[in-house]
Amino acid sequence: MGSLLVHITHGPEAPTRAALGTLVAKAALDQGHTVRLFLAGDGAQLIRDASLDAVQGVGTGAMGDNLRALVDAGVEILVSGASSKARGVTDADLEGKNARFATPGELVEVTFASDRVLTY
Repeated sequence: MGSLLVHITHGPEAPTRAALGTLVAKAALDQGHTVRLFLAGDGAQLIRDASLDAVQGVGTGAMGDNLRALVDAGVEILVSGASSKARGVTDADLEGKNARFATPGELVEVTFASDRVLTY
């Protein structure tokens, strides 16, 4: 199986794109692939509990259900530190989600370490 990085840059303002990113990540995981998730830009807001409960895509389901399934499976979630700081995302928002703040350099590293990258 391969490795997939799903890079989500859209947040609650684009619920279908945000939910689609997590839906595809879950599908890849279900197929046995190694998956990493990187949330950046407005996508950094998706790690908040309020977003998990509110973001519902059209035809893509509830983003929170997919993200929680990824967390339960131990998928590493990297969240842009700069994007988070600019949007008020805190350490408390990452608790219990297998998530940590990351840098642009780490995005480059995980991009080159992955077989494929999808961006939503």
